[in-house]
Amino acid sequence: MIKIAPSILSADFANLGKEVQRIDAAGCDMVHIDVMDGHFVPNITFGPPVIKSIRSFTEKTFDVHLMIESPERYIKEFVEAGADIITVHAEATTHLHRILQYIKSFGIKAGVSLNPGTPLSVLDYILDDIDMVLIMTVNPGFGGQSFIPAMYEKIKALSTMKDMHNKTFDIQVDGGIGLDNLKRVVDAGANVIVAGSAIFNAEDLEVQIENFKSINL
Repeated sequence: MIKIAPSILSADFANLGKEVQRIDAAGCDMVHIDVMDGHFVPNITFGPPVIKSIRSFTEKTFDVHLMIESPERYIKEFVEAGADIITVHAEATTHLHRILQYIKSFGIKAGVSLNPGTPLSVLDYILDDIDMVLIMTVNPGFGGQSFIPAMYEKIKALSTMKDMHNKTFDIQVDGGIGLDNLKRVVDAGANVIVAGSAIFNAEDLEVQIENFKSINL
């Protein structure tokens, strides 16, 4: 079964709490929260205070994706704000193993995100320490980008790595995912689907989430 994680980067920021309630009621599995600092990526979004302000609007998993430099400096604040899983970029920290252990020390899950040009080999010695791997299928920083075709093979390669080592971590994909390529992404091995504009810009958000979830059928 796949999990649908709408990215609130594409939501109406003026009504963020209500937007979270909408995707919750529509049957999403997780709430994907993209945190950007204007340094690691060329955009700025929101931090712990905003996440804390919407935590009471749902009990769904808060999937916090940190696109920030030196994320180890802010883990405690995001945990206190309500994160259930924190994903950090391999490219943004010097001590990847250490930060994964630090995240897990708070009793929550830890994920690693890889930019399109980052090889899977960075995961070789931390497979026992990750709960999720996020394959960026666009270059991070902005919503509404087109899926990079080469990422299908990268997802397949990660799925093969997972099976070879008999691991259970989730494979998440983020960027340019829509109904036109959803099945191919899932067939490649992804089981957690992040979608922003494809869901929030749909004519009927509730129906669109149901359409995404129907890939399970």
